[in-house]
Amino acid sequence: MPKLEDGRRYDWRALHYDVLVVAVEGHNHDWAAYIKAVPGENHDEEWMEVYRHGGKLSGEVANLLFPGFGEDLNYRW
Repeated sequence: MPKLEDGRRYDWRALHYDVLVVAVEGHNHDWAAYIKAVPGENHDEEWMEVYRHGGKLSGEVANLLFPGFGEDLNYRW
């Protein structure tokens, strides 16, 4: 699983070419997932915009989209 510069894990998925969801490990043994529309030109670059400015998903939806991501973490709502 990829990691941010500070070592926290993250993952992203495209729900459509112009909609991404991103899961990111937090700093307090937690995680959260975000959703946002993107241009759909380069998901490898666009995921960071979703992380910074996307809407937070509920834990129920986040666990459906990222099964196993937060097994050892609490979901931060």
